[in-house]
Amino acid sequence: MDALKALVLYLIMLQTSKITATNATDEEWKTATATYTKDKEGSITIEGACGYGDLHRATYGKYSAGLSSMLFNKGSTCGACFEVRCVDHILWCLQGSPSIILTATDFCPPNYGLSADYGGWCNFPKEHFEMSEAAFTEIAERKADIIPVQYRRVKCERKGGLRFTASGSFHFYQVLITNVGLDGEVVAVKVKGSRTGWIPMARNWGQIWQSNVTLLDSLFLLKSLLAAEEHSHLTMLHQQTGNLIKHSRANNSSMKDFQVPV
Repeated sequence: MDALKALVLYLIMLQTSKITATNATDEEWKTATATYTKDKEGSITIEGACGYGDLHRATYGKYSAGLSSMLFNKGSTCGACFEVRCVDHILWCLQGSPSIILTATDFCPPNYGLSADYGGWCNFPKEHFEMSEAAFTEIAERKADIIPVQYRRVKCERKGGLRFTASGSFHFYQVLITNVGLDGEVVAVKVKGSRTGWIPMARNWGQIWQSNVTLLDSLFLLKSLLAAEEHSHLTMLHQQTGNLIKHSRANNSSMKDFQVPV
């Protein structure tokens, strides 16, 4: 059995988009629709398309949502935060149009066998949120099937720092990055072994990143680029040393969580 390997996490270039540099109320409201799944506990996507697993453990809980393909953008929107409110429906919207903050955690697949106005809510190019019943009832009446909403991207407020769940074997290295604040998105990840240069990691699915390289018996670094927009307003540098992956010839894959304060 190989010994635990030390890992230095080198996180640089934490870029924030224009929405993180301004007050959330400066972002323009856009129109969409919303429905809910009949899940009173709020864990609507335990194994959703972003790879977060148990949403309560990932800190997203009931305030999570599946997005139509127009918003999901092939997984790149995973982790982004949206303020959503019910509007323009006196029967379904709660008085005062209260808003909630949702995190993108799943994909709402299209159903082209149904009309976009009757059941095919997530058909392209519709902009649609599928949320938990618990979250839905904070902005609208439960008996509503579908409601008109306004939404806007907002800053993600997270506690406890970035969270990394890593796994690997003799032939690949994989990492899930969660609890991302500010813009909420991870747009690029690179890994560097002590015997290699920087190697781009590919988005496996959602916010799970993978590299098919062998990094056993070497010290390695991880570099993540966080943000969604073209404007860079902040650069932050973090370094963390700790045990990450236990490589064993008897068990080629193991997982380890660790956090980086921000």
